[in-house]
Amino acid sequence: MRKRRHLLKSLCSLALVTVLLGCATGKTFSELSGGLTPPPPGQGRIFIYRTIVLGFAVQPSVKLNGDVVGTAVPQGFFYVDRPAGVYQISTETEVTRTLSLTLEPEQVRYVRLGIGMGFFVGHVYPELVDDAQGQADVATCHYTGT
Repeated sequence: MRKRRHLLKSLCSLALVTVLLGCATGKTFSELSGGLTPPPPGQGRIFIYRTIVLGFAVQPSVKLNGDVVGTAVPQGFFYVDRPAGVYQISTETEVTRTLSLTLEPEQVRYVRLGIGMGFFVGHVYPELVDDAQGQADVATCHYTGT
């Protein structure tokens, strides 16, 4: 009985460490926001973030028009500054999930990365959210950009 209890505690500890390692660390958006410079003139900014810890082991690359710009880390965010235009944000696990959005000069857009059930692994999907929701969501996320 004592060995089972010890084994159970060890497994729980290991699971907790695994979850914590799978989540973003570093400064939160709220801690960084005063130090973020605005986008260059004529460009807009896209914040890409993931609040959900569910499926923490599923962390696909995030692509913008086919180029990798970050990773879907739970409780993490990053941003990209780009000229005005139409952009495709995509993630790929078993399937590719894509979001198209238009970015205007000096505009800030928020893309939340959700997770859904897949056949073998979860699907991470990008969704555009309004400014108020995006600002509230990203406030407690940790910066994962470079």
